[in-house]
Amino acid sequence: MKIATWNINGVKARLETAQTWLGEAAPDIACLQEVKSVDEAFPAAVFEDLGYNVAVHGQKSFNGVAILSKLPFDEVIRGLPGDDTDEQARYLEAVVSHAGSALRVASIYLPNGNPIATEKFSYKLRWMERLHTHARQLLELEECVVLAGDYNVIPEPVDARSPHKWTGDALFQPESRAAFRSLMNLGYADAVRACDASEDVYTFWDYQAGAWQKNEGIRIDHLLLSPQATDRLAAAGTDRHTRGWEKPSDHVPVWIDLDL
Repeated sequence: MKIATWNINGVKARLETAQTWLGEAAPDIACLQEVKSVDEAFPAAVFEDLGYNVAVHGQKSFNGVAILSKLPFDEVIRGLPGDDTDEQARYLEAVVSHAGSALRVASIYLPNGNPIATEKFSYKLRWMERLHTHARQLLELEECVVLAGDYNVIPEPVDARSPHKWTGDALFQPESRAAFRSLMNLGYADAVRACDASEDVYTFWDYQAGAWQKNEGIRIDHLLLSPQATDRLAAAGTDRHTRGWEKPSDHVPVWIDLDL
């Protein structure tokens, strides 16, 4: 079972790119972030024609998450629990059945948090607290759980080509990194790092200042796995080459293979 996550940075702007990648990578489940589309305008038919069931939690012009699955959905949950007043479309969770067992997958677009001296950073930390609470509750189900998405967190210095350039950024603040570690401390595993501890593993290169050409990357897109999913982890990696395609997203897909 191949599960991927990708901040697509606008599904309409990247539709042809998405079709090419899906045909090449053939994930069984793909979690998309920053689709920047309301549910009604999401091009679901394009993905359905490729054999995917589609779930969307969208928002006009900003945010928005989606899950594409070759397996039918047993359950779909839109929105991160814990704050009924939060209108930002950043969390989508779905359950599918495979070989008689439940697989629970979430598509996450965690708040950026910049600038750090504003309410945006406070919102990021509150959102991460809600995610921690929900992630802990999901572990009680004792299911294969995959929390996939753009976390907007650089976990460790090794996850940036030039860590010193990010010290004033919300993605690399001690509070953001501590909140990410707290998820790991619940019992979740960072799938990519479980398979590859090397340097130069990045998922995002800014469009500005020749970041891609200079390899000024950071790793902020993650798949966190429950113990039941970790036990079945066979491989993990990134589709780095897609950043060099025409009209690319500034993120690249990250994927795992689970032996289910």
